[in-house]
Amino acid sequence: MAITAQDVNRLRQETGAGMMDCKKALTEANGDFEAAKDILRKQGQKIASKRADNATSEGIVLTQVSEDGTTGVVVALACETEPVSKVEDFKNLAQSVLDAAVSTGASSKEELLATAQADGRSLQDHITDLMGKIGEKIDVVSYETVKAEKVVAYNHSNGKLGVLVAMNNTNGTDVTEVGKDIAMQIAAMKPIALDKDGVDAATIEREIEIGKEQARAEGKPEQMLEKIAQGKLNKFYKESTLLNQEFVKDSSLTISQLLEKTSKGLTVSEFKRVAIG
Repeated sequence: MAITAQDVNRLRQETGAGMMDCKKALTEANGDFEAAKDILRKQGQKIASKRADNATSEGIVLTQVSEDGTTGVVVALACETEPVSKVEDFKNLAQSVLDAAVSTGASSKEELLATAQADGRSLQDHITDLMGKIGEKIDVVSYETVKAEKVVAYNHSNGKLGVLVAMNNTNGTDVTEVGKDIAMQIAAMKPIALDKDGVDAATIEREIEIGKEQARAEGKPEQMLEKIAQGKLNKFYKESTLLNQEFVKDSSLTISQLLEKTSKGLTVSEFKRVAIG
């Protein structure tokens, strides 16, 4: 049967696929719209399979905190190239991922991707559809949530970095500003844990060995290597764990001291730093 421009445009409006892809799908389906939609979806699945191992180093990171300020969500939707990350359809999809995370409170990335959208299809189906339209791998590469008395979020201006800070023992103090300062500190200084107790054993062992090798290269006596390495480890804790870091806005304070100065007993219970690229 003849495929009209109106038919192609209708399918394009319903699926968001390109004009030529819509025309080809309708022709293959002999004008059957539902069959044409299935063809377009299969096209997305083929691209997803073909590009499964491709790197996704571009994309968008979005954060949102609940109205009562006690729950925060951060999601990262990644793609292969920067131009795709700026496409309106990609931005809209990223917002859909965030909206689904906020509305469902999904406990995992897998549960989030299975979330039904307005048309009854899963979020993963919508991601696959956009892969078929754009021709690149698209993936939710991070989904994190935090809960606390007060959660503060920060989004970096490049749109590819987001931070959540969970704060407790606020004692009725408005800690929004100090939370933002700490979130920006996390964004810039990339702490690997809250304090030394949060650093995994493998990292500690590696830092000790590095310290020993450096001391040995400097000609230090063998019997002194362990003590020197422990000193370097303490420096590592100071530079790489949030509560022990110097506050970037006032180097006379550590983050731990900043919290105590803001409100006695104020703590950061956890943080999430999500970045693309």
